[in-house]
Order: sequence, then structure tokens, then C-alpha cells
Amino acid sequence: MAIKIRLARAGSKKRPYYHIVAADARAPRDGRFIEELGSWNPLLPRDAQRVELKEDRIKEWLEKGAQPTDRVLRFLDEAGLAKREARDNPNKGQPGKKAQEREAERKAAEEEAAAAAAEAEASAGGEEAASE
Repeated sequence: MAIKIRLARAGSKKRPYYHIVAADARAPRDGRFIEELGSWNPLLPRDAQRVELKEDRIKEWLEKGAQPTDRVLRFLDEAGLAKREARDNPNKGQPGKKAQEREAERKAAEEEAAAAAAEAEASAGGEEAASE
């Protein structure tokens, strides 16, 4: 039986409140859980006590092999209970395929316009020299 330390949503519509629970991985998100290990209130300001953890119980579950989800692992890393490796996605900030195609088309159009302007300027300059 795989145990996860994860969030279970509570609270009303548009007023989220989460319980941090140890649950079977097959159980529904807000359904059956084994033990409540803390809570997270994302509506509180960042400088307030948003996350509450039962550290001793979480340590026991981690020793038994429970796997925290990514969001819970962030909380545990802040509390010093577990180490979360920093993720690196260098391609995240790059535009998608279609946006890159549009950018290439725009650059090609600008180059054509610049070449046409240079050609027109050169031909206009040649006509002025011939008329003098």
C-alpha cells in the first residue's frame, strides 16, 4: 500500500483551506485518509502562519516510506523536515512553436522592407546624380 502525504481540500467555494494528510495513494483527494498531519490556509497573508505541521508525526510517516507530493514537499523543505531538489527548466520561458514561426515571419518581412528601402534609396540617389 503506497502512502502519500498530500493536500485534502476543505472550505467553501472560492475560500480554499487544505488539510495535510497521510492517505493511501488510491484514495480520492478529499476522501478517506489515515491521519491528519497539518493544515494550509492560502488566504492568509504571506507573513502570517499559513502552514501548520505536526512535525513529529510527519517524520514518522517519512521514515515509514510515505511520499510527499510536490506542494507538501515545499512546505516540508521550508520547515527543514525534507529536502526538495530545485527544478530547472530552461525551455519554460521560450515561446511556443507557432509564436516562433510568427516571429521568424515578422523578421523576414522586416528584412524585405529594409532591403526594399535601401534599394529605393540607392535608385533615388542615382537619379539625383544623373540629373546634376
